[in-house]
Amino acid sequence: MDLSLKTESFTQDKRNWLGSAHGTDAPVSVTLDVSKFTAGTHYPDGYIKSGIPLGKVTATGLYGPYDNAAADGRETCVGFLFTAQDVDARRVASTKVVGSMLLHCFIREAKLPVSIDAAGKADLGARVVFV
Repeated sequence: MDLSLKTESFTQDKRNWLGSAHGTDAPVSVTLDVSKFTAGTHYPDGYIKSGIPLGKVTATGLYGPYDNAAADGRETCVGFLFTAQDVDARRVASTKVVGSMLLHCFIREAKLPVSIDAAGKADLGARVVFV
């Protein structure tokens, strides 16, 4: 039996990138491939930030950050990570984490944690409105 003192910290998910609550009632479950994310950019504090544009890796069916220069499927933007995901849970590095993705929503582009290019916006079509 382990009776040692353990601490755990929590953070408030920052969703100021959402333009409205529209679409937040119907996120879809996705599995993220943590190896596709960059620690300093996507999870500098141990969690992948909500609002990250996502693409689907064709070979695995897992999701990673949208990257128009990629050649593995992530060059097509398919949605945005809805909730921040801990990738350093209890100091054990994760390779896959389950998250939720918005497919239809209003986005405050200036508030996204990373930028999205014109090609990514075009991939999303009318499903996502940038305000």
